[in-house]
Amino acid sequence: MIQLLYIAIFSEMGLILTLVFRSPLRKFVIMGLDRVKRGRGPVVVKTVSATIVVLFFSNVYTIVNIQNRKMEAGALNPTDEILMAMNLLQASLLGFMIFLALMIDRLHHYIRELRLLRKAMEAAKKQNRGFEDGKNGEGKGLGRGG
Repeated sequence: MIQLLYIAIFSEMGLILTLVFRSPLRKFVIMGLDRVKRGRGPVVVKTVSATIVVLFFSNVYTIVNIQNRKMEAGALNPTDEILMAMNLLQASLLGFMIFLALMIDRLHHYIRELRLLRKAMEAAKKQNRGFEDGKNGEGKGLGRGG
């Protein structure tokens, strides 16, 4: 389980790096995330994320139970110490994985919004140029005729 969590975390970190820095892969990653957010994609993503959150809270619950046993008995036996360390590692990796998934979602949202704003700015600049060209042309024509 821990190896899978490390693979997932490193792949999420790589995905974040491709989103943050301009690279040839960035466009493909954004297109892939756009497709994941269409159709049945959101249902699958919500199901997987809910499963990860349930696993996270299950590990936290187990950690709290082991801590309560420690309070009652006074000391932990070696088996409980190993279980506590494993559950603590899994809970921290799952929490970090959830955090990185939220970062990927927000980065994708901001990049897409930035792209839309840039397109709107370019369209406004083109419209202003056309308006100024038309205004300048009319002004010159009136000066000659009057």
